[in-house]
Amino acid sequence: MKRLTQLVAAGLIAAAVFQVPREARAQWIVFDPNNYAQNVLTAARELQQINNQITSLQNQALMLVNQAKNLASLPYSSLQQLEQSIQRTQQLLSQAQRIAYDVQQIDRAFSSTYAPASSSQPAQALIANAQTRWQNAIAGLQDAMRVQATVVGNLDTNRTQMSAVVNASQGASGALQASQAGNQLLALQNQQLADLTAAIAAQGRAQTLEQAERAAAQDQGREQLRRFLSQGQGYQSTTVQMFH
Repeated sequence: MKRLTQLVAAGLIAAAVFQVPREARAQWIVFDPNNYAQNVLTAARELQQINNQITSLQNQALMLVNQAKNLASLPYSSLQQLEQSIQRTQQLLSQAQRIAYDVQQIDRAFSSTYAPASSSQPAQALIANAQTRWQNAIAGLQDAMRVQATVVGNLDTNRTQMSAVVNASQGASGALQASQAGNQLLALQNQQLADLTAAIAAQGRAQTLEQAERAAAQDQGREQLRRFLSQGQGYQSTTVQMFH
């Protein structure tokens, strides 16, 4: 009986299947695992390519940003302050008193005021030359001290500029800013060397004028002694009665 019931149910199911419309049977979906796997792999490869393109675009954008940083100028410049310091020192050198830093003027002075004393020169000329040489020596010493005072005054400016340039270089965002900071430090060093050169030149000028004044004074002293001894009989001792 049970067997008969199963056979009847199977027959009914078969009949129902055969009675399903042909359009409904045509809409059934067939799943293909191999085709699905190929589609997944293809989508993964395309997604990887897109990711690679995105990474490449990001690298190009970063490269452009770095190039822009390398071309950016340093926001700080110490050029104006350094030029002003050099101008102050140059002005003092150009204001040198009496015998300045001029070859022709030096040659004229040493051919007249500092020339060896001759027997034909009057006494007043010898005295005038000696006074002029002394004034030249004093002026040279004063000029040297003025230059030295200016150089010392520039030290504080140089310290401030060096600190500002170093701080700017530490925050440099690109190669150009770092290079400009280095150039400004070199300019500051050259300005300090210029101040040192000016101080040495002024001190050397003062010492030279002083030595020339002493040499000319010795030569003039010998000439005046010769004139003193050659006039009349010179000094002769005589008897003098001091008390009556």
